[in-house]
Amino acid sequence: MFSKTSTSSRKKTGRRGPLATASLLLVGLLTTGGAYALFSSTATADEASTTAAASQQSIDEGQKLFASNCATCHGLSADGTGDGPSLIGVGSAAVDFQVGTGRMPMAVNGPQAEEKPAQFTDDQIADMAAYIASLAPGPAIPEEEYLQADGDTTNGAELFRINCAMCHNVAGAGGALTAGKYAPALDGVTSAHIYEAMLTGPQNMPVFNDMNLSPQDKADIITYLKYLEKNPSPGGFELGSLGPVAEGLFIWIFGLGAIVAVTIWLTARSN
Repeated sequence: MFSKTSTSSRKKTGRRGPLATASLLLVGLLTTGGAYALFSSTATADEASTTAAASQQSIDEGQKLFASNCATCHGLSADGTGDGPSLIGVGSAAVDFQVGTGRMPMAVNGPQAEEKPAQFTDDQIADMAAYIASLAPGPAIPEEEYLQADGDTTNGAELFRINCAMCHNVAGAGGALTAGKYAPALDGVTSAHIYEAMLTGPQNMPVFNDMNLSPQDKADIITYLKYLEKNPSPGGFELGSLGPVAEGLFIWIFGLGAIVAVTIWLTARSN
């Protein structure tokens, strides 16, 4: 009797039981979640497809630029010739450095490629880098987080003195090497190109991979070099920051020259 009355009461008021409400909520959540998952996977697939297409287009453009401007020395397949080394495995970092600094293509054959204005746009350089990177694994263009020049200046100075100063000078002013080669000055060089030079070892420079110098160590060296750019020498005229040789030459030529000139003037005046 009680049960019958209760059922009749629910029918009259139109209320659902707790189990029915929970079932409806579960169905709604499952429907919404399934629709969201389907939409997300579709969007992700479309984005991945677009990225892959853009990457392939960049590689194709880079291959065309390479064939027109680099294949004469490096070969159509970038496997090298008698006039240029193989580029298989050098990675995008080497291309970004060599082409971005204007060293490649070389103007004339010489002891080493000299820096000059870049002959290609940033997009073209990126395309050629993507093409070379697609041929074989190699050092990649560094992450932006290591190029901010906000590392440890003291550690960077110590690492630079130990690993770089014997060629580039402790102040990064550069210096002469053997057989007409030289270590270039590092003033004004972009952070990316400094990092890529350490990573790839261009010209006569040794390779400092991540086992030799960690990415953070490289970032600290960049911080030190940028500190030198922003803080001029407190001791007066730098004389090229070339050290005691330039300073001694200055003393011998101008210092002793001035003393001889004064001596001659005094002698002439007394006569």
